[in-house]
Amino acid sequence: MTETQIILLLTPLILIQLILVIVCLVSVSKKEKTKYLNKLAWILIILFINLIGSIAYLLIESEKNDSD
Repeated sequence: MTETQIILLLTPLILIQLILVIVCLVSVSKKEKTKYLNKLAWILIILFINLIGSIAYLLIESEKNDSD
């Protein structure tokens, strides 16, 4: 496999990860208050622990709040 073929195979994965990070960052910025961590902590987690941080944010912070 050549380098060009590898890049072409990885491009969709990189785009999906980039979109996921952007969606999570927009979601954090729109919330007034997050449940478990402050906004800055979530932003750092999403940015520096790319895929796992974004998924963790979506799983933990997107739970429906029964009191609302």
